[in-house]
Amino acid sequence: MIQHSVIFKLKHAKGSKAEKRFMEAAMRLASIPGVLNFKRFRQTSKKNTFDYGLVMEFESTIEYEAYNQHPEHQGFIRDYWMDSVDDFLEIDYEPLH
Repeated sequence: MIQHSVIFKLKHAKGSKAEKRFMEAAMRLASIPGVLNFKRFRQTSKKNTFDYGLVMEFESTIEYEAYNQHPEHQGFIRDYWMDSVDDFLEIDYEPLH
């Protein structure tokens, strides 16, 4: 199991139409084959400068790599992520056994 987390700050104002469009586009990532337990989050702590998070799981590295190459994911990066995200942190976890 791989947990993929992307924590980020948008260039758009909170509550703006651009923010809403970005988050709606992000929801479409949940429909990519292999994506499990997709969730969107809004930061509530003042301990860092990030505002949002996307978290999803994959059964294995195979599904995770397929997701990274999937046209829907690539399109999201090209059409939304590159122009909208000011800063981000990506963390990919595997459970300790």
